[in-house]
Amino acid sequence: MAIKNILVVDDSATERHIIGGILTKGGYTVTFAEDGESGIAKTKADMPDLVVMDVVMPGLNGFQATRAITTDQATKHIPVIICTTKGQETDKIWGLRQGAKDYVTKPVDAAELLSKIAALN
Repeated sequence: MAIKNILVVDDSATERHIIGGILTKGGYTVTFAEDGESGIAKTKADMPDLVVMDVVMPGLNGFQATRAITTDQATKHIPVIICTTKGQETDKIWGLRQGAKDYVTKPVDAAELLSKIAALN
């Protein structure tokens, strides 16, 4: 499945702008959600080809939202890449256990993020 439409879930307007800019320059169509709950709702409503998920957010955190997306029959086929400041190896392992396909730490390296997306195609 070719990835064209990407949902970015992040509570920081600055991070949404930065990540959105990287993805738009990479040729992707980008939509946004500001927290875990709306990220899950937008995933179900819009069926994006990929979700880029922050972890530290109010309400449902990114680990919980990732688990909800990757275990729901309607959305489990949609890959999630976690994109967070939480760079410990234990965080990465936990994120992948929640169903994420990959894990990127902030500040985001544009080439790294784009290559991880390309690897999912």
